[in-house]
Parts: sequence; C-alpha cells; structure tokens
Amino acid sequence: MSSTPTPSAPPPESPPAPTPETTPSFLTTAGKAIRELPRLGKLALIALLLILLVGWYIWMGQVTTEDAQVDAHITAVASQVSGYVVALPINDNVDVKTGDVLVQIDPREYKAEADQAKAAYDLAEAEAMAAKLQIGLTRGTTTHSTGGAVAQSESDTADYAMAQTQLERAATANLLQAKAEVAAKKATNERAQADLERYKPLVATNDVSKFQFDAVDAAARVAKSDLAAAEQQVVAAEQNVEIAKATLSSSKAKVARSQSLLLESKAREQQIPITESTYKSALAGVERAKAVWDQALLNLGYTTIIAPIAGQVTQLTVHLGQYVLPGNLLFTLVPLDKVYITANFKETQMAHVHPGQRAKIHVDTYNRDFEGIVDSIAGAAGSRQALLPPQNATGNFIKVVQRLPVKILVNQSQDSRFVLRPGMNVEATIYTR
Repeated sequence: MSSTPTPSAPPPESPPAPTPETTPSFLTTAGKAIRELPRLGKLALIALLLILLVGWYIWMGQVTTEDAQVDAHITAVASQVSGYVVALPINDNVDVKTGDVLVQIDPREYKAEADQAKAAYDLAEAEAMAAKLQIGLTRGTTTHSTGGAVAQSESDTADYAMAQTQLERAATANLLQAKAEVAAKKATNERAQADLERYKPLVATNDVSKFQFDAVDAAARVAKSDLAAAEQQVVAAEQNVEIAKATLSSSKAKVARSQSLLLESKAREQQIPITESTYKSALAGVERAKAVWDQALLNLGYTTIIAPIAGQVTQLTVHLGQYVLPGNLLFTLVPLDKVYITANFKETQMAHVHPGQRAKIHVDTYNRDFEGIVDSIAGAAGSRQALLPPQNATGNFIKVVQRLPVKILVNQSQDSRFVLRPGMNVEATIYTR
C-alpha cells in the first residue's frame, strides 16, 4: 500500500527590506549625516560619545553635598572652685599642649583647709589605734582576771567543803567521843572514890592491909585524874568545834568573795564588744576624715587649671584678678589636629553610602581639595535630633527630603599650611564605586 506524501509547510517569509517609505525619518537623517561626515569628524564624534559615557559613569558613582562643615569635639573649660585668678599665662588663640598650666586660682585658702583636714585625719588615726590597743588590753586583762577568779572560786569552794567536813567531824566524832570518855571516866572515878571511902574505915580497924588500902587509894586518884583529863578533852573538842565553825565561816566568806570576783570578771568580759564597737566607730571616723582630706586636696588641685587636651585656646573670657565661681566658663579648647567633616546628605543619596568609602573635601576657604574617608553615618536624620522634633500627627503633611549627617575623617597631613577650623564650609563628595 503506497502512502500519500504530505505536503511540506511553506518556508517563512522574510521581512521586507526597508524602503525609504518604511525607515524612520530621523534614522535616515542621522545615517546620512554620519555617512556624509569626513573620517576625522567621525573619530571626534566617537571620542565625544566616549567622554560623555565615562562622565556619566563617574557621575553616577558619587554623591555630593554643599551642606557640610568642618567640625571638632570642642572642650569647654570651666572653674570647679571659686577664687581670684592670680596667674593667667595664656592669651586668645594660642596653642597649648596637654598638661600645660592655663589658669591659677589663689590656692592659700584651700591649702589651709587641706592642712586642717590632714590634722583631723591624723587625730582620727591616733584614736583608732588607741581603740585597737584597748581591745587587746581589755581582752587580755579580762581573760586573765576571769581565769584567776574561776580558779580562786574553785579553791575557796573546796576549802569550804573541807571546813564543813572538819566541823562535822569535830562536832560529831571528836566531841561525842570526848563526852563518852568523860562519862566512862566519871563512872570509874565514882566507883574508885566509893571503894576508897569503903576502905578507909576498914584500914582503921585493920580489916584490910595497908597495902590493899594504898592500892585502892591510888586507883581512886588515877580515876579522878583520868576524869579530869577526859573533861579537858571535852573542852578541847568543844574548842575544836568552835574553830571549825570559824573556819567554815571564813571559807564561806571566801567563797562569796571569789564568786563576786568571778561575776565581776564576767561583767568585764562584756566590755570587749563595747571596745570593739568603739574601734569600729574610730575606723569609720578615719574613713570620714580621709574623705574630707581627699576632698580638700581635690579642691586644692582644682585651683590649678591645666589643659585637658592639646589644642588652640579660643573664647577666653577670664582675666587676671577676676573672681571666678564654680561653673564659670573660662575658655574653650579646639583640637585642630582632630577635626572632621559633618556632611548632611539627602536621604535619596544614601542608598550606596557606607563607612570606609573614599571621599573628597573641597574647602571654600582655600579653594583646595582634601582626601578623606567615610567614618560613620548618623543613626537618625538631623530633624529628629533637633530640640523640638517635627510632629506630623495633623492632617496636613508635606513630604520634605530629610538629610542624614555623615562623619568624614580628613587627611590633614597633605599640607600643614592649610588648617581646617570648625565651622568652615566645605563641599563633600563620596565615591560610592
């Protein structure tokens, strides 16, 4: 079975060649003008176009503003104490270095106050030292006294107990034994005397021998003597009882006295915290006197006003012999070696500006350009940092292009003859490419 060939698609038609009727008139005119230019004219035209293109490229890679001024951190110097100016070794618009003496206020009154404060500080230190020594003395004396009082109290208590024992022994054992001995000796004596009386008539009648009578008589005398001795033992025992009672009373008094001394020593122990508190109070007095002395020395130092920074003296408002008060502005110091540029660019120019970009500063005063570099960009527009920021809460609103301050550091080492001073108008250009 034969297949029927399919017809192929017709080729696309090419666009018709331009004819004078279809070509725009301005292209035709430009083409004719270029073809009719001589060769040198063509080259000049191309060069002009290249120059315009390069200029356009450069112009699109930078932003410029005339709202820019030289700025610096100007230091206002004021007096911190009152007094008469006795020395003024500076004039307006002179250069000074850090630490130079600029103004001298009469220091005599402040020197006297410092000396008084020093004397008060020395006195406070001496009182604190005495209070510290008193702590050691009180602690040592009290500890020794308390220890001695405790030992004495214990000794006296032991003596009192011994005296009680001796009294009990003298009153019970010795005295009772002596009295019992007297009773026994008395009975023996009575029997011996009775025997003697019975033997007397017997010896007269010779019923008993002389020898027997003598023995009974001797026994009677011995019994009588023993009774007398026993009675003396009772008297001695009674005296011992009285002595024991006196010793007991003395020991009791000693115990009371030692207890009193012990209580007194313990009471003196309470003086230790008091002396410690006195010492702490004295230390606080030392700190207070030291603070007063430091303030007096500080005020004395304030009488000599030195340059806090290096710069040029301007706005000198003080003169020799003038009486100044704390807070009076004396002069200002301008650090001419640390100036910078504050350039206020429109917000529409800030799209490609960032720190580190190269900048060119044209100074109107010298009609000269300086190299610079973008240091930082302000965190808010200038209008927002005004004392009274604008309030657009009403129904009326006009859109105003805001300006953002840009800090530019300047390279001043190019030529020392051209000094930049705060307030000079400049034109700032930042290269964003």
